[in-house]
Amino acid sequence: MLKILKYSSFDLMRSRWSYVYFLFYLLLGFVLLFLNNNVSKAVITLMNIIIVIVPLIGTIFGVMYYYNSREFTILLLAQPLKRSTIFLGQYIGLSISLSISLLLGLGIPFIFYGIFESAAIWDFSSLLITGVFLTFIFVALSINIALSNENRIKGFGFAILMWLFLAVIYDGIFLISLMIFNDYPLDKFSLIATMTNPIDLSRILILLKLDISALLGYTGAVFQKFFGTGLGVIISFSVLILWVLIPAWLIVVKSGRKDF
Repeated sequence: MLKILKYSSFDLMRSRWSYVYFLFYLLLGFVLLFLNNNVSKAVITLMNIIIVIVPLIGTIFGVMYYYNSREFTILLLAQPLKRSTIFLGQYIGLSISLSISLLLGLGIPFIFYGIFESAAIWDFSSLLITGVFLTFIFVALSINIALSNENRIKGFGFAILMWLFLAVIYDGIFLISLMIFNDYPLDKFSLIATMTNPIDLSRILILLKLDISALLGYTGAVFQKFFGTGLGVIISFSVLILWVLIPAWLIVVKSGRKDF
């Protein structure tokens, strides 16, 4: 698996799209810091961008990489290698490559502006960690969709629809549900609904770390009220880990059953 992981990582790092992805975050970091001139405010602004852009990029790269490397994957399947080794190696290699672009792209401008000397370093660290989790989650989800669809257009369409649902439509349905059933106790429902969406969960995790009550909203306030900031962060990370492990396990199951 290690060799496949290295190949997948270096193959993507040689791609021009990896450099575009890296430069996007590099410019974004410098522009935000230049406009805000305050590291803490830049972290808050960056949060609203990261929780939407990172899942989108992970989704697109996951689908594109699977379909573009299909011939190479079939060649590997002809070798005495386990399918789980091949597909997990490609998944982890792709996720690590995207995570490195994210970490370096945002890390360089913030280091340049003295993040290590700022009190916002822990908030910024939480933002990066959450971004890495979202990368691993949505790359895994997109590969699962690609494994289930031979047609590239259909697979790409379903992947974008999945991102659109979790990033935009889900929040609308959730808010409408709260308005319709506002006469009922919705605390438990809000907590469960938040955990079933990794984007919402990541947003709550960052906001709990930032401790900005005005931006928490109903779901975040309930989360903080019942679990407290410390326990809430632990629970959030635990659920995010499950969001990584379950789709990765599904990749192993689907790849093992798929007829190439």
